[in-house]
Amino acid sequence: MSKLRETQKQLVERVGVAHEREGLSPAAARILGMLLVADETEHTFEEIQSELGLSKSAVSNGLNHLLNGRSIEYITRPGDRRRYFRSAISAFPQHLSHKMKDMLEIMHILKEVQTQRTPETEEFNRHLAELVDFMGFINKEIPLLVEKWKANRA
Repeated sequence: MSKLRETQKQLVERVGVAHEREGLSPAAARILGMLLVADETEHTFEEIQSELGLSKSAVSNGLNHLLNGRSIEYITRPGDRRRYFRSAISAFPQHLSHKMKDMLEIMHILKEVQTQRTPETEEFNRHLAELVDFMGFINKEIPLLVEKWKANRA
C-alpha cells in the first residue's frame, strides 16, 4: 500500500528527473526524491523498494551510491536490526565543505596538468587556464557566501 499521495509521487518523479540530469542513476534519483518528499523522514530498505517499485538490486545500488556521496544517511533504533534511511539535508554545510575540498584537489591536479601540456595547443591550454582560474575563484567565494548567508539568518 502506497503512503505517497499522487501529488507527492509526481514530485518524487520531478526531483528524480532533476537529479538524473546531475548524473544520478534513475533509482538513486527516485530514492533521494522519496526521502525528500515523503511525510515520514526515515524509511527502511523494504519501504523504499515497495514505495518506488524497484528491484532489491536497484535499491541497494542506489542507497550505496547516495550513502557514499553523503546525500543520505542511516540510523538504527534500539532493538531493531533494520537501518532507516533519511536525507542528509541537515548536514549540507559539511557536504558543501567536502565538495569544496574535492574541487580544490581537482584544481591542484589541473594546475599540474597545465605544466605538462604542450604549448602547441594554445586554445585548449587557454580554456584549461580559465577553468583553473574559475575553480580558484569559486573556492574563495563560496565560503564567503556561506558566511554572509549565516550572518543574514542570525
